[in-house]
Amino acid sequence: MNRFIQRWAVFAGLVVVWELLTWLADDTFFPRPTEIATAAHALWLSGPVEDLFLTETVFEHVLPSIARLLGGWAIAAVIGVALGIALGRSSAAMQFAGPLLTFMRSIPPPTLVPVFLLLFTAGTQMQLATIVFGVLWPILLNSIDGARSVDATKFDTSAVFRIPKPQWVLGVVLPAASPKIFAGLRVSLSLALVLMVVSELVGTDNGIGSQLLLAQRSFEFPDMWAGIILLGFLGYAFNTVLLSFETRALAWQPRQERTPATVEEKA
Repeated sequence: MNRFIQRWAVFAGLVVVWELLTWLADDTFFPRPTEIATAAHALWLSGPVEDLFLTETVFEHVLPSIARLLGGWAIAAVIGVALGIALGRSSAAMQFAGPLLTFMRSIPPPTLVPVFLLLFTAGTQMQLATIVFGVLWPILLNSIDGARSVDATKFDTSAVFRIPKPQWVLGVVLPAASPKIFAGLRVSLSLALVLMVVSELVGTDNGIGSQLLLAQRSFEFPDMWAGIILLGFLGYAFNTVLLSFETRALAWQPRQERTPATVEEKA
């Protein structure tokens, strides 16, 4: 409880300092937090009571963005974990797939937005493709590393007891690899938020990213900053929920093994 109070006291102090500095600077491009809060209230929290005070902007722009973010992240998680476990347990497959994975992960996802615009319909399909391609690699690489790290003793024991392959993958490999898989999921969730915004800057007229661009072009800087703050809040909220789920899911493991370095951090 004390940590919680201290953490938010520091945050409140920073907001006060921000308010004072922007008040002294009196710069149109950097509005005061109170102005940003007023803009945020008008944009998202001034709706009717029956809609829980949520405005149409929330339903037309914020919720679709969240759906794309979580949808793309979930698709990448399923593909990354399944493919990563398969490749991690097959040395021969990794010899063939390794160079291709290295090549593909080196391509910045935003540079493929024009390609996805050609391959998919402008809008949700293109946005999902951008998010999935960008967030797949941390999950895939960490899943491969986790599958490789399974203790050889567990492998030998399962062979002696003739445990069926599906049961062995789900009951031995997946639990052993889960700490590194969760590390990849955390990294990819942050990337998904970034790529959601990037994908909404092109070929769409709804979403948080498109609203940020519209506010910037209309010189509505309080609205623009409100959108930026909203993105930070969403990132913090999603990460907190994922960490809470990870803590519960990995409660059976020693604490020092729950947050290993990701493949990206090792490189």
